Order: sequence, then structure tokens, then C-alpha cells
Amino acid sequence: MHGDATTHDDEILATPGGLLDLLHVASVVLDAGGRIALWSPAMEQLLGYSAQEALGQRSDLLLVASENRTRARELFTQVSSGSRWTGVFPLRHRDGGERAVEFRTMRLLDSEGKPHLLGLAADAMTVRSVERDLALSHSLVNQTPVGIAVFDTALRWVGVNPALERMNGVPESALVGRRVGDVLPDLEVDAIEGRMRHVLETGRPLLDQQTVGHTAADAEDRTFSESYHRIEDTSGRVLGLAMAVLDVTERQRAAAEVAQARRRLAVIADAGVRIGTTLDLRRTARELADVTVPHVADLAAVDILESVVTLGSVVPVTGDSPAEFRALAVAAGYPSDAIHAADPVGGLATHGSSRTITQCVRTARPVLVERVDERSMRRIARDEPAARALLAAGVHSYMALPLMARGSVLGTLSLYRTVNDRPFDDQDCLLASELAARAAICIDNARLYGRERAAALTLQRSLLPAAPVQREGLDIAARYRPALSDVGGDWYDVLPLGPGRTGLVVGDVMGKGVPAAAIMGQLSSATRALARLDLEPAELLRHLDDITGSLGDSIATCVYAVCDLKRGTCTLSSAGHLPPILVTADGTARLVDIPGGVPLGVGGVDFGTVELELTPGSLLALYTDGLVENRTEPIDAGLTTLTRLLQSPSSTGLEQTSDALLGALRPQPDDDVALLLVRVRVRVRTRT
Repeated sequence: MHGDATTHDDEILATPGGLLDLLHVASVVLDAGGRIALWSPAMEQLLGYSAQEALGQRSDLLLVASENRTRARELFTQVSSGSRWTGVFPLRHRDGGERAVEFRTMRLLDSEGKPHLLGLAADAMTVRSVERDLALSHSLVNQTPVGIAVFDTALRWVGVNPALERMNGVPESALVGRRVGDVLPDLEVDAIEGRMRHVLETGRPLLDQQTVGHTAADAEDRTFSESYHRIEDTSGRVLGLAMAVLDVTERQRAAAEVAQARRRLAVIADAGVRIGTTLDLRRTARELADVTVPHVADLAAVDILESVVTLGSVVPVTGDSPAEFRALAVAAGYPSDAIHAADPVGGLATHGSSRTITQCVRTARPVLVERVDERSMRRIARDEPAARALLAAGVHSYMALPLMARGSVLGTLSLYRTVNDRPFDDQDCLLASELAARAAICIDNARLYGRERAAALTLQRSLLPAAPVQREGLDIAARYRPALSDVGGDWYDVLPLGPGRTGLVVGDVMGKGVPAAAIMGQLSSATRALARLDLEPAELLRHLDDITGSLGDSIATCVYAVCDLKRGTCTLSSAGHLPPILVTADGTARLVDIPGGVPLGVGGVDFGTVELELTPGSLLALYTDGLVENRTEPIDAGLTTLTRLLQSPSSTGLEQTSDALLGALRPQPDDDVALLLVRVRVRVRTRT
């Protein structure tokens, strides 16, 4: 440390330091004739001669090798005449070797005026080692960027290095002899002095202790890392303590930025998993709102342009035109009345051209209102009561981000902060824009899928019979229920074949959407045409197989049955379809095993035929796999359940039975369902 410490009474009375002990300084006194008059114990340690062996002996003869005696006598004469000499001289050790000894010599006079020579001696290697340590310490202390301070046991500054002078903004001269709070009151003085006392009392260092405050060097708060060590001399006496200080403000900021970047990446990764789990527009909007709260905002709202919701197409907002939005999702991270000030979910809202949300969709750019006031809130909220409610709930910062996909703006994501007192910044806007962009693609996919699903469903329904043809002697009920997601190619039909004869068909085209519906339409039309030729079921399926093969890579399953009420029989053939279920008049139900048969479009395999007896009260159930198949159970479980549900006497109407089956097995099907139930009412008599 540099600078002079203020002198205090307790320092004058303090026990001397241990530097001389560290050097092992020895002393010897020679009389005027060069004989050893006084010999310290340290000299005995240094050269090995006891006092009895050394006292009275000529020093040059005892301690100096013959080749060095001339020089030794010259130095003795020089010092005896009053000059001082300092230097290194080789002396002979008792073991016969030599030791390089560093001397500080001077003349002494006794009461009679006779000269004596005092020599203060230390091992030269020890002196060099201490000098190196001191020089190294001085260089490190004065050149290191780490602030270093030394305090006495009363917690007063003893000295500081230049680095700490710069951190404190106070010169060393203004610190020495004073306590921390006297000079730097804006630091955490009580905490700092509490740590000092702990280290002085226990001797255990404290490392990397955080302190926040400001010094005279900077008016803004900064973060300091402090380490405390007790200082002791070689005998263990406590001299004070040293404190090393690092300004870690920038490191803390960098660490906070890294942590924030990691949190943002985690939010983006979470969004990749949670947003777009389905192709449902409203659910996707809800997923976006839930991801942003509370990681990005305290309140979030997703509003989609009405044209996207109702028409499945984007009508741009231009000029001074107002914008119509459909609120699809609102989410709050904390209980707040602010959620009621957002547009009600499912409701239609019209926003004028000056409104922030309209500006966002018109310009296709984010709008960041870092600090919300009453004026800006009137452009944000839907009306005056909503503006007052949002301000009362503590909304102080706002962002509106466009939901853009494939070059079109679909709607907006609105974000509010209430509990989080930090206003939105550019980094928040960047993160929210990334979330909005990801969600917009999912929303647009849902929009496109919804439009395609609507087209496929329209085509599908147009190709199915409006109502089953009612036939003499038969009760008939049919159901078609599209999947909640992709519409497939399931179909059914009832075909009149002549007096007492009726064709029944249920089929399923592999695939989804418009292509599957279109192929289904072709196969349905072909079946109707072939049925007019009154072909046997197996022969009709062979023709359908040829037709399917000409439709590209299409594959379909199908079961075709011909009910002949004049004969009381039903002839069935299957092309890889699930087995029909026959329920007899007494309520016994069983699966009908139809031999052979592969899906239509495979080709090269004959279709088998089975003939059943139909008596009044018998029921035949034809269906597609969407009724009995799910992802959690084997299909046999669904077949067993369906058979059990049908196994009862024929007291319930077929319409009620159809609804009951759909409600029990597939209230919300994830695949299309076609169901055809036919019950024999009476035999048809042959007319003569």
C-alpha cells in the first residue's frame, strides 16, 4: 500500500511487527582490535558458532577465509574510522562452508570514546527472497485492476491501491484513518462492516460477497464483488484485514443478458411444442396466448381478421378503412380485471383506422408503446370504459404484433404488462415477433386446412344420398359423421335392384380431403351403375377393383350385400372391409365372416361370398372403421363393444339405435364414420 497512515496512540503502543523476524536479523559487536565482544543467538543460528566459541576471538581469523581477510581488514578499518558499509560478504560457517551474509555496519563509541563496530547481518538469500516478494507484491497491488484495501482492527482504512482509488473516486489521502461509511455512505456500509468483523473474529475469509451501491466515481448503482482476508504477522498476531474488490457490473449485466437469452430460447422452444398441435383455428390462437403469458406479457389477446374466420381468405386492410376482428383468445398470467377489458372471445369487433390494432394490420409492422398513458390507451382500448379498466389494472406497456404468414396479415397479437414493472423493449418485441410468426404459420395452415376441409366435406355430402331409399319390407337408417380433423372418403348407399331385392354398400377410400372424396364419388357412381346390371356381389367387386386400379394409387375397402326378401337371404362379398354384424330376431349378435377379399385397387385376388338367412326382425349393420377403431385399443375391442351394443331384442327404432351407437362409440370421431343399419320387417311374397 502507498501513502502515510495517520498515527494513533494505540498504534504507538502496539506490539512491533515481524519483518525483522522474517529476515532473521543477527547482530555482532567487535572491539577496537577486531575481536568479537558481543554475539547474538541469531548469529549462532546463522554461522553455527556458539557464544562461548565466538567471544574473544579475532573475527577475521574465525569467520573469514584466508583469501578474503585482506578485504575484511580494509572494511574493518573503514568502518572504525566512522564510515558505514553495506554489502554482502562471505563468512565461514562452523561446518567449514561459506555463507553469503548481507551486512549493515556502523561504528559505536563506548564511555571512554573507544570505537566498536556493530554489524547487523542476515542471510543474503533470505534478504533477496523477501525483496522479491515485496517487489512482486508492490507491482501486483499497484498494477492490478482489482481494487485492494487494507483496514486496521478498528475497521479504519490503512491504504488503498490505485485501482480502488479509481473505483471509489476518492484519493487515498481522504480515506486513511476513516471508516467506510465516513467516505462512501451510499454503499451497503452495515453489510460491509459486518463482514469485516466476522473475518477479524473468525479468521475465515469471505469470498465473492456482492454489494450494490454507488461511489463518488459513478452516480449510478454498480455491483461489486468483495473478498475479505484477515492479516496476521508471523506470530499470529492480527494486524487487520485486506479486502479485494472487483466491479462486476458489466459481468452481471452480461450474465443477465445470457440468462434472458436462454429464457427467450426456452420460450421459443416451448412455443414450437405447444403452438399448432391441431389444425383448429381457435385452439391455435389459444395456444399462442397461453405461451406468451406470463413469460412475455401479463395479458395477451389474439384477434383474427373476420374475413379469415368466416371466408377462409384474407381481405387486406387499406387506407382509412376500419378493420373487423374476431377475438379468438385472451389469457392472463395473474388474476386481473384487465382481462374483461379485452374484446370478448368469440365476439366481433370493429376498430377504426386510428386504432393501434388497425394500424398494426394495415402497416404489417409491430407497434410498441413503451409507456402507456391516458392518450395512448384511448387508441389501444376498444372504448373509454375499457381504457379506464386497463389503466386501473396497472397496464403500463403495450405491444401489438401482426400475425403474418405467406405475405398476408391474418390478425394481431396484443400484449400488455401490468404486474411486471419493466416496460417492453426491442428485445421483447423481437421475441414476441418470433412467437407471432410461428403462430401465424400455424393459423394460416388451420385456415387453409379449414377451407380445404369445408370443400371436401361439401363434396363428400353432395355425393352421399340425401336420405336412404326406403324399400318394401325393410327399415333402413344411415349416418355419416365427418372427422373433427381430416375428412376422408367413407360412403354408404342403398340401391333398388328390383322387386324384393335391395343392394347395400358401405366403403372407405384410403386418404383424406378432396382427393379421397373425389375418388369416393367415382366409386359410388360406378357401384350404382354396376348394380343396375344385377350382378352378383363378388362380380360387382371385381369390376370395382378394375375401376379402382385405373384411378392411380387409390385403395379402398368395400362391402356389398344383396338382400332378397323373396328368398329370405342376404348375399355378401367384401373387399378387405370390416365384417358386418348380423343380429337375429332374438337379439343374438355376431360378426359375419366373409371369406377372402383384399382392398379394391390391389387386384389379382378373387372375392369370396357368404349367404345369410334373413328372417323378420333380423338386423344387418354395415360400418366403416372410424366407428370402432381408436389409437389406444386394438380394433377387436371396438368390434366387441359394437357387437355388445347391438345385442338386444328389436324394440328400439333404427334412428335411435344409430344415434346411440355414435354417442357411445364416437361422440367426437378422429376419423370419418359411415353407418348403415337395415332391419327386415316382413318377407316379400312372390306375386303370381
